[in-house]
Amino acid sequence: MRRLSLLLSLSLVCGPVLAQAPQSQTDWNAPFPPHKVMDNLYFVGTAQLGSFLIVTPAGNILVNSDFESTVPFLRKNVEALGFRFTDIRIILGSHAHGDHMEGDAMLKELTGGQVMAMEEDVPALRAMKPGGRPHPIDRILHDGDTVQLGGETLTAYRTPGHTKGNTSWWLEVQEGGRTYNALVVGSFGVNANYRLVNNPDYPNQAQDYMAMFKRVRSLPVDVFLGSHGRFYGLAEKYERLKTRKEGDPNPFVDRAGYLAHIDLQEGNFRKMLAEQTAAAR
Repeated sequence: MRRLSLLLSLSLVCGPVLAQAPQSQTDWNAPFPPHKVMDNLYFVGTAQLGSFLIVTPAGNILVNSDFESTVPFLRKNVEALGFRFTDIRIILGSHAHGDHMEGDAMLKELTGGQVMAMEEDVPALRAMKPGGRPHPIDRILHDGDTVQLGGETLTAYRTPGHTKGNTSWWLEVQEGGRTYNALVVGSFGVNANYRLVNNPDYPNQAQDYMAMFKRVRSLPVDVFLGSHGRFYGLAEKYERLKTRKEGDPNPFVDRAGYLAHIDLQEGNFRKMLAEQTAAAR
């Protein structure tokens, strides 16, 4: 496994709070039990990084390759669930930060899967070259595009702000004769070093955030998941999943938690915007 830098800049931290100390990739890659969320949707990430496997008869789809150093953990988790790692046919990501999509090139080398990414994040991904290798992109996506494999359909919702092409992935899952709407949230949060006012690199970032918050509230989301487990209470919900009895609700069905998460992130955003607007006067 290639040796990577252990220090992350704050621009790669996607946490729900305004300030967070940098962490080593060892911290990010702390193991977490892989598990079935619902139907053909499985969690295969780490204690901190949300990666998901969608299993189909024609091969599988992975959402979030994470760091290159995470890829062996993903492989171990996929195989622990009884699936072949090399059956990954499509590689999707949530946004162009290293802790979510740096592993795309390695994953493609290992599986031959097609890498797909939102158009607005392509420049940042092109600049992401672990080991000096170019970042593979086999299909450029646009807001509302669908990705289909083996009878499964995922819809790419562009939810910009955190990055220009930040993507949240929507799909339908079934359980107990019911159909649920699942969403793997990219990130709705603001990082401590974001410049929301007079930012020449992303001049409409604040406007993107405001439009995004309005949009995501309207999405029909039942099953709330995210690119970081802490977004949706992974550890607590997994404990409830382990002790779930027949007839008990699936703990990952949590629209109230989804809306509360949006409220938290929008509150952080508006506080930062107000502070930066006042400072710019």
